[in-house]
Amino acid sequence: MRTIVFVLFTLFIFLNGQSQGLLTEKNKFTHQDTLRGSITPEREWWDLTYYHLDVEVKPDAKFISGKNTIQYKVLKPHQVMQIDLQPPLQITKVLQDGEELQIRHDGNAHFVTLINQQKIGTVNSIDVFYEGQPTEAKRAPWDGGFSWKKDHNGKDFIATSCQGLGASVWWPNKDHMYDEVDSMLISITNPKGLTNVSNGRLRKLIDNGDTVTSHWFVSNPINNYGVNINIGDYANFSEVYKGEKGDLDMNYYVLKDNLEKAKAHFKDAPKMMEAFEYWFGPYPFYEDSFKLVEVPYLGMEHQSSVTYGNQYKEGYLGRDLSGTGWGLKFDFIIIHEAGHEWFANNITNKDIADMWIHEGFTSYSENLFLDYYYGKEASADYVIGTRKNIQNDRPLIGYYDVNNEGSSDMYYKGENLIHTLRQLVEDDEKWRQILRGLSSTFYHQTVTTKQIEDYLSEQTGIDLTAFFNQYLRTIKIPTLEYSIKKGKLKYRWIHTVENFDMPIQVEINGKSEWLFPTMKWQSKKVASEDFIIDRDFYVNAKKI
Repeated sequence: MRTIVFVLFTLFIFLNGQSQGLLTEKNKFTHQDTLRGSITPEREWWDLTYYHLDVEVKPDAKFISGKNTIQYKVLKPHQVMQIDLQPPLQITKVLQDGEELQIRHDGNAHFVTLINQQKIGTVNSIDVFYEGQPTEAKRAPWDGGFSWKKDHNGKDFIATSCQGLGASVWWPNKDHMYDEVDSMLISITNPKGLTNVSNGRLRKLIDNGDTVTSHWFVSNPINNYGVNINIGDYANFSEVYKGEKGDLDMNYYVLKDNLEKAKAHFKDAPKMMEAFEYWFGPYPFYEDSFKLVEVPYLGMEHQSSVTYGNQYKEGYLGRDLSGTGWGLKFDFIIIHEAGHEWFANNITNKDIADMWIHEGFTSYSENLFLDYYYGKEASADYVIGTRKNIQNDRPLIGYYDVNNEGSSDMYYKGENLIHTLRQLVEDDEKWRQILRGLSSTFYHQTVTTKQIEDYLSEQTGIDLTAFFNQYLRTIKIPTLEYSIKKGKLKYRWIHTVENFDMPIQVEINGKSEWLFPTMKWQSKKVASEDFIIDRDFYVNAKKI
């Protein structure tokens, strides 16, 4: 089935004039890409139920060692299990019921042969022991790995980040997005005098003499790249947010020297929670709390443990990505990365090819934050201002089954296509309920683009097939071609996919009205040549 979908997608792109570049890109994929990006036979037969990741971090040697206990439910009989771990880390042994198992290594994938018969419905576990010096991130969070840094006082300041590259860059797991573990215990041992903050809630802290072990428990499903380690000389402060589901613990971990600065600056966090609960529904992880954790890189959306490194500045390191001024009304990292709690952590793409779901909706959340506090026009100014960053180099959807992301336009083009869709809905309250419905309908689920498309078509009452084909699967911007001569307006869509018929709002002679263009010429009488296309639609115009 996945092969058929891939062929149809390639054919669709071919028919729209984009085949050469994509076919060239397809040739870049390797056997390892397939092992990482597909639901292999050695993955599909078992369902993750629980992890206990138990790791010691030795900063002086940049070395880690430990084990991951992987509990799973058998879906169908099979005797070989794929576990992922990237060199230079090495799996030293795998045990089940005290017996050491045979491992066949194939690059980043490790195939474990189980001795005991795997019976459907049973819940079993294996212990995967590993060690080594993990990949060091050169430019976190984009390249992934461990960040081994020092704070201003010379103390170790350490963090992990691994989106895209994969969680297997630092711990052994089932490294594919489709199967989220139901719950997880994260036990991290580090030198005394430093604090580790991971996902979920701190269950206990054990003094081992020269080291300390923190046990963090995650009670909700979590995607693998959302798991993190953050070690530093942290100070902690907290507050209780009165949210839609009751009291929400909001904790902040910052370097001790930054404590007073953070207490003032992190006021954006409860403001974020208020705006996003209004637009998207309740924060999805009340049971695991919400945390902001300072790290030595820009930031990342680790579930219930959002990392922060924006230098206590408004905007993106002090810059407004929209160029409108509105981007300096909030701390970009707090708003954007926390927005991922709804889109990436609550609703997660099954395949990284559909990562636009994470980044498009989360980038759009920045606009809704502005809408909530500054109004609809401010929100529109901001999202429209980001269009200058759109490259239209590749489609937003990547190749399936090979761990391939689509274009980085998934951020700015993603938010603009969603903003355009809002215009088609017209009713702002209906639009809000549609967004909240996304969070509840796909609560704690992994999803495909088709599921999101079908939901939005159903809830808007509009067949959005051509709309999404246009904006997600081509690099062409819909263009309204028109002419006004002798009191007659002629118009049609060009540079579009088949059956593209998106309505559009225009202003004619100072009066707002809807046009319903298709790919065929239409006409209407007009009183003047004063014609303006509503700026909220991400389209081009061509007057002839």
